[in-house]
Amino acid sequence: MTVSALKDFALQLKRYGINTLIMEWEGTYPFDKNPLIPNRYAYSKRDIESFIKYCNGLGIDVIPLQQSFGHVEYILRHYKYKPLREDEKDYSQVCPLQEDIDKALFTDLYRELISTHTSKYIHIGGDETYLLGHCPRCSQKAKTEGTSRLYIDYIKMLCEIVISLGKRPILWADIALKYPEAIKLLPKETIFIDWNYGWDFNRFGDHQKLMESGYEIWGSPALRSHPDNYFLTQWEKHFKNIQDFIPAARRLGYRGIVMTSWSTSGQYSTVHESTTDIIDLYAIRHVYPIFGFNILLAAYGASLQLPEPLNIEKYIEQYCAEKFGFSKNQSARFWNALKSAPYEVNQGTVVAPFSLSVAALLDSAKAASKTLADLQPGRNKIEFEHYRLMAEIRLQYLSYESLEEFVNSAGFTKSDIPEVLSTLESLLRNSKKLNNRFLALNKSYFHPEELNKENELRNSKIKLLYQRLARIN
Repeated sequence: MTVSALKDFALQLKRYGINTLIMEWEGTYPFDKNPLIPNRYAYSKRDIESFIKYCNGLGIDVIPLQQSFGHVEYILRHYKYKPLREDEKDYSQVCPLQEDIDKALFTDLYRELISTHTSKYIHIGGDETYLLGHCPRCSQKAKTEGTSRLYIDYIKMLCEIVISLGKRPILWADIALKYPEAIKLLPKETIFIDWNYGWDFNRFGDHQKLMESGYEIWGSPALRSHPDNYFLTQWEKHFKNIQDFIPAARRLGYRGIVMTSWSTSGQYSTVHESTTDIIDLYAIRHVYPIFGFNILLAAYGASLQLPEPLNIEKYIEQYCAEKFGFSKNQSARFWNALKSAPYEVNQGTVVAPFSLSVAALLDSAKAASKTLADLQPGRNKIEFEHYRLMAEIRLQYLSYESLEEFVNSAGFTKSDIPEVLSTLESLLRNSKKLNNRFLALNKSYFHPEELNKENELRNSKIKLLYQRLARIN
């Protein structure tokens, strides 16, 4: 986001009663001592300080999140940091046994972060460390002392750095839940964030052990998460996550709650120059910008004020009446369109709890898109246009998936190519219209180059298939 968009977003959060914002800056933070880490869209120190000052004025505490174990591709991609890698080809995780180097790097990063942030907390990440025990040294320690010690010993070092800098450490709770044996070794100042995005409550491990640990715990639902992407938003799942998890966190005595919003998967595919040299990293999953999810943000804010679980249908009716001037019937039509057949397509197969064809999924997308086109809001038309555009992007995608299913079928022959090309040309023309609408709706929030790249990525499958078949024709 641009700085002005960040400030607008913070003001919006304030209106929902939110008093804390966790910022995972990644490569957008302007580290001076490690100048290879910032990317080409990085903010200046002046930008950061201006944003923090603005948030402080709103009564919002901005907590920096610096991943310090896993999810550090944006650091380890540079061979300057090669000694820290747990694996030579998977740059996602640092080796916890390179303690001196790790300690020096993250101490430097934390110090720079607290030079611009006024919060008493630093979030050190620590989630999804899938490579635990991968390298020979780590494997040996895991065998002799246990995987939990491999994890906790390293996290303990990071927590102690944070505490030595006068701050309280926060970390995600998933790995601690999986390996709870050594939790008690962490400093008592440590805070765990228990994240659950709509799954079984004990997905990561026994919650009771975490509760009995004596540490302060915060909760965390999500409004954008897997498998959401540009072509699918599981609206009902996210509403139910708010409905179920916030009351559960309250019953368990959690001291705070954080709504997360993931614009990518946090996982990357490497673009190589050769088998060993890297050119770039590509985020595997991209999601529609945050400004298309106002209804979920507002539902989260409302739920925080309620003594009972959110009544989803009642809330949506109220929101649509206030925001768009809709009747009860119009609100119901809007909600049905949003939650219509929320299934992804994987290699031509619809991922659903029952048998469902791509054609049937396409029909549901057509109906949803038509409903949103027919509904005419009396106010807040720009917000409503985001919902329409998301539905039309999904319709475009499923139209392509239906075509791709055909060209991958046994019955597809060279004689079918002219008709397929004609359909692809129609899709490409429609892509240009959707791209222009996407730019118009989001141009004040992001860098133009980023928006153009998102448009390109979103339509790449259509273009590639057209180019492949046009050569034959």
